[in-house]
Order: sequence, then C-alpha cells, then structure tokens
Amino acid sequence: MASIQLLRRPDSYSNIYSTMVVGKSGDTSMTRLYTTGDAPAGLAASLQGNDIYKKGDFRAQRTEQGIITYREQTADGVLATCKTAVEICLGLIGIMALFMGFMRIAENAGGIRLLSKIIGPFFSRLFPEVPKGHPAMGHMMLNFSANLLGLDNAATPFGIKAMESLQELNPDKSRATNAQLMFLCLHAAGLTLIPVSIIAMRAKMNAANPTDIFLPCMIATFVATMAAMIIVSIKQKINLFQPVILAWILGISAVIAALIWYLNSLNRTAMEGFSGMLSNGLILLIFFLIVFGALYKKINVFEAFVDGAKGGFETSVKIIPYLVGMLVAISLLRTSGTFDLITEGLKSLFHSLQLNTNIVDALPTALIKPLSGSGARGMMVDSMRVFGADSFAGRLSCIFQGSSDTTFYVIAVYFGAVSVKNTRYAVGAMLLADLVGIITAILICSYWPW
Repeated sequence: MASIQLLRRPDSYSNIYSTMVVGKSGDTSMTRLYTTGDAPAGLAASLQGNDIYKKGDFRAQRTEQGIITYREQTADGVLATCKTAVEICLGLIGIMALFMGFMRIAENAGGIRLLSKIIGPFFSRLFPEVPKGHPAMGHMMLNFSANLLGLDNAATPFGIKAMESLQELNPDKSRATNAQLMFLCLHAAGLTLIPVSIIAMRAKMNAANPTDIFLPCMIATFVATMAAMIIVSIKQKINLFQPVILAWILGISAVIAALIWYLNSLNRTAMEGFSGMLSNGLILLIFFLIVFGALYKKINVFEAFVDGAKGGFETSVKIIPYLVGMLVAISLLRTSGTFDLITEGLKSLFHSLQLNTNIVDALPTALIKPLSGSGARGMMVDSMRVFGADSFAGRLSCIFQGSSDTTFYVIAVYFGAVSVKNTRYAVGAMLLADLVGIITAILICSYWPW
C-alpha cells in the first residue's frame, strides 16, 4: 500500500483526521478516516512499536502523537463500479418480477383504472397531458403511497411501471414529457412518513430516543416535495391555486398531521411495532385485494402474473447500460478526489461565514445523498459514531438522509427504463428541491427542542 497523505488536521469543531491513501488495491481506492481517543480500553498498553490493531474495518496504531485509530472505507474504481451496477440490476429482477406480476393482475382486473378514477380529479390538474382514467394515474398513486411508508422495494417497480405508462403517451420517445418530469421530481423529493431504516440505525447506535427524528424528517421531506411541485408547476405553467389541488393538498396534510400526532403519542416500542405493522400490512393488503379482485372478475391469476413478471425481468436488464454509465461517472468523481475538494471547499466557506460549525460535521451526508444512497448512509452512521447519535451533527445527518432521494440514481434507473435520453430540466429541478430539503433540515435541527 502506498504512503498516506494528510489532507486535514483536527480543528476547533472536529477531532477527525481526514486522510487518503495515495494508491489503489486492485480496482479499489482506499480512504481512511482517522480519529483520536477512539481506541478500545486497554489498547494503548498492548500496542508496541509499529504494531497495528485490527478488528473488522477498525484499525489502531501507535505514533509519535499517541494512539491513532481509524476505519477504512472503500470507494469502487471503474471496473468495480461496473460490476456493482450490474449486481444492482440483477438484484432488482426478483423484486421487479414479483411486483410487475401483481401489477399485471391488477390491470387485467381493472383495479388500476379504478384507482385512477379515484385520484383523477387531483392528478388531472397536476398532469394535464394525461387522459382521465389512464392507468398511469394508478401506477403513480401506488408509487407515492409506497414512498410515503418507506417501502423502497415496492416504490421502484411501481415507479418504473408509471414511467412506462407515461411513455405510451409520449410522442417523442427520446425526450421526457411534462408528465414524466412532474412525476419523477415528486418521486425524487421522497415524501416519507416513517423513516424506518433511519430509526433502526439510530437504535443500533444507542440513541437515547431513536424515534425523535421522525417528525423533523417528515417536515423536511414534505417541504422538499412541495418545493418540487412548485418548481415544476412554475416551469410548466400549472396553476396550483385551483380549488381541487388546494383541497387535496390540505386534506393530505391533515391526514399526515393526524397520523404524526398519533405516532408522537406512542412510546418507542409501540411506534416501531406500529411502523412495521403499517408497512408490511399495507403490502399484504394490496396483494390480497389484487388477488380477490382478479378472482371476482374471473381472471386467470397465474397467467397474468407470469406475463407481468416477464416484463419485470426485461426492465431490470434494460436499465443496466444507463446505470453503469451514471455510477461510473459518480465513481470517477469520488475516486479522483473531486468530491473531497468540493466538500473541503464548502467547509471552508461555512467557517469564513461564521455559520454554525456543527452543520459542517453532518454536511457530507447531504452532499453525497444525490449521488449514492449507500454512501450517504455510511456518512450518516459515521457522523453518529464520531459525534454521538444524540449530537447535533448526528441528528442532522439523519434528517439529511431522510429528506431527499438519490437524484442521479433515480434519473438513471427511471429514464433508462423507458430509453429517454433528453431529460430536459429534471436534474436542475431535483437538485433545487434537494437544496430546499437540506436548508429545511438545517433550520429544523437548529431550532427543534431536542
């Protein structure tokens, strides 16, 4: 392994040594985050000379400055990223086949059209180019519902099916339509009611109250979703002050507020139980209603399921080139050090403006979230580990994680699924909505009565 180059020393707001190993191991570049005072009890006495203590990704070594501890983090190179992209798509095959199969049963039984009619008055105003009662309305509603409850595995197949339905109405198959842009921007805003995975991670990191971030996450992601709707509506000249739109938005807000009030009245154990029951129960309920409706309509359930599942397999394979291209571009930014330079520059800017320096400690989570969901999750966990799960930085990183989606991944997968190359203003609108979510998260965390 090549020598280590020190990039930044500890300062007044952090005890982290941020370092990078100059060199590669195979197709993987290695990044090490050094800290002080993180060594296990009794380790100092056991380390002699240049001995290195190893346990998983944890390392410790005696130096002239004392015991230096660090964790190794890997950043995939180009070849490894290509392999990762293919593995992601292959991992989607089973999920896509399952949900696409049930979607085809629902379509044949008329369930999607029924759902489209129910939400038609609202969606017809937001998506004026989509005919009333079109199946795309139902697909989009299922996607938004899955997102709301944090059902990522269900949201992706529903969302891709919605994009395919919208693509049927597209006169220029290589250029995104207004309806596709509105849908994808709302989807990328990631409106989530219960951030189950974040709560579970906080519990694992020994937070005093793991669920104390769900209200801030809900508010931040709701504001980001409203921002995405406003941004795209201004671009497409859609009047959001129509009575029907206002009534639906206020009605949804009231339902969410009531559910938040109920969840806030529960203790930690009851809330986690309710969250799991609501999420899992909804999927089972949807499957049951689809099958029951198909039997009532005398639909051949098995044949319809197999027919839809084939489409799920084809879609998973189809998005491989788009995902490879997007993830390789992101990998080049990370392994070249460009992302590190941007991060350091923003941190310096925060200091020069004399802003709350604790914000800087959580900022990497927000910066990497549009690029990589797993990378942002790693940054969130590291912030809680270094600064504490109940620290300002620990909580803010969790809110960052829950207040936006992986913008570039969403663009690659969803537009790639329908072979749209001209995404128009999708990137700019999504990133602007992400920025609104980040600013909201900072304001909430700064003034929330923790």
